[in-house]
Amino acid sequence: MNTLPRLSLAALPTPVQPLPRLSAELGFRLLVKRDDLTGLAFGGNKTRKLELLLAEAQAQEAEVVLTTGAAQSNHCRQTAAAAARLGLACHLVLMEPPKPSGNLLLDGLLGAHVTWTPRTRRDEALQEAAEAERAAGRRPYVVPYGGSNALGAAAYAYALEELLAQGFTPDAIVFATSSGGTQAGLVAGARLLGFRGRILGISVDEPADVLRPRVAALAGETAALLGKPADFRPEDVVVEDAYAAPGYGVLTEAEIRAILRLARAEGLLVDPVYTGRAMAGLLDLASQGYFARDETVLFWHTGGTPALFAADYAEALQGAASDII
Repeated sequence: MNTLPRLSLAALPTPVQPLPRLSAELGFRLLVKRDDLTGLAFGGNKTRKLELLLAEAQAQEAEVVLTTGAAQSNHCRQTAAAAARLGLACHLVLMEPPKPSGNLLLDGLLGAHVTWTPRTRRDEALQEAAEAERAAGRRPYVVPYGGSNALGAAAYAYALEELLAQGFTPDAIVFATSSGGTQAGLVAGARLLGFRGRILGISVDEPADVLRPRVAALAGETAALLGKPADFRPEDVVVEDAYAAPGYGVLTEAEIRAILRLARAEGLLVDPVYTGRAMAGLLDLASQGYFARDETVLFWHTGGTPALFAADYAEALQGAASDII
């Protein structure tokens, strides 16, 4: 693969750890890849993408970085942290203002300027904010929603290469998917590196018939960027959308049970929006016999744990934990 310009923002390689108690309960070997430990403002998968994206921003002599996401966006929190580390201003275009807690609190601590917009005007509002920065005499660099363009996705082709170099070749990799960049990078990386395990994205919001073509197209762009053009079809992308129906960021009993089960079996925390839903999906699929007893399954923890402290989520989780104790 091509070596793309890249900053050093993440603590890499992230560890791969066994989950022995949960493995014993489920009947197959379960591992976790700890991208919640990438180290930038509580870590997460977006830090890998920002190493490539902000290298491009620096090359363009940008002075302000802009991006967009939900009010509790992990991507926006990590973008704000990366900008602070590099001495750049950060302008976040966020949707649906909640109570100032969780990631939103961290955005403020990291010095990000926040503009609020309705969800329906997200992309338009981001471009308007960039034009306003340009009109004010600052050179803007726009990071797409989720960092999910070919450059950002390439970080997860490199991440798969990292996993294989650590000596792990799981039969299946399971993770949360939404904007599609992480999955596209893994899909492209698998083709380029000859990895034959299943790459299963648990959708947290989008239906599979929307995500599969999006990921396939982005995987093709990513492979081309990495110097090895390849064609991908929607059928090449595995998305499970059975757990997306409650909608983005809606905490249900399934996520609560998954969060508590993982915390109490392994001392490992997952978040209410992404990894909690992906783990809930993994556990449900396991109960249906989706994974064979002789398989090794790797759960790719993409971070997001500050959302546990967002007021609405924290209240629901505290109530659930108290009921169980």
